[in-house]
Amino acid sequence: MYAITGITGKVGGALARELIANRQPVRAILRNEAKAAEWLERGCDIALAEMDDEKSLAAAFSGADGVFILPPSEFDPEPGFPEARRVIEAVGAALSKGRPGKVVCLSTIGADAPYENLLSQRTLMEQALSNLDLPLTFLRPGWFVENALWDVPSARDGGLLRSFLHPADKAFPMVATPDVGKCAAALLTEDWSGIRIVELEGPVRVSPNDLARAFATALERPVRVEIVPRESWEEIFRAEGARNPLPRIRMLDGFNEGWIEFRDQGRSAVKGTTPFETVIRELVRESRFQAG
Repeated sequence: MYAITGITGKVGGALARELIANRQPVRAILRNEAKAAEWLERGCDIALAEMDDEKSLAAAFSGADGVFILPPSEFDPEPGFPEARRVIEAVGAALSKGRPGKVVCLSTIGADAPYENLLSQRTLMEQALSNLDLPLTFLRPGWFVENALWDVPSARDGGLLRSFLHPADKAFPMVATPDVGKCAAALLTEDWSGIRIVELEGPVRVSPNDLARAFATALERPVRVEIVPRESWEEIFRAEGARNPLPRIRMLDGFNEGWIEFRDQGRSAVKGTTPFETVIRELVRESRFQAG
């Protein structure tokens, strides 16, 4: 039995469906019982747990051959990342008590970055879970191509992709979430000892210009890139409701300045197979369906 947290999200769902397709038993760990129907229909066991509740998590992990940890993302954390620390403490204690056979934890590119930034939440998770006496894999994917969802309205309505990543022709390590789920499923069914780190990116690196061209093809209209000046970032993020935008700003700095990167610029990273153009095309299709 493989216990999956975050199963209602894109990565967790892709992972679970991959396991089910390969006739592997799955325990869906859910916060909300109302979301259990799909997974019951697929033959899953159901466990209810909050990611900061040690007791319910330990029960969900108990007896599992493997566990997939998908920490919740906090895009506007308080200074010092107290939200992430509560989850980390609960997950670590629950794994110690539940003693699953092995653990795959979704981390991120930049978990080893030299400067604090938004992704440091995953650094803290890696540091804490590394103390556990369990076979443990940290899966570090690149930037999710699906983040381009936020660019759909401006590309569709104004022919403009406003990019915080720059320069426009710089290719960044990106990956599609289905590839993350498939990789996690493969890792979870492997046997290993100790701690290992697996880096994952897509078949090619992707620049803002590449994304604009993919949008142009999918939308059948010209789309150009406009780089958002760094001096305007804080004002923009605060206008969107952020109380502490510095971690997000520093994350973007890390990608743009090159200190958020894979260990050898991705030469030894696992490569996914989903073209970024496929993701963009699907995001555009979904936007049209919702509008209709």
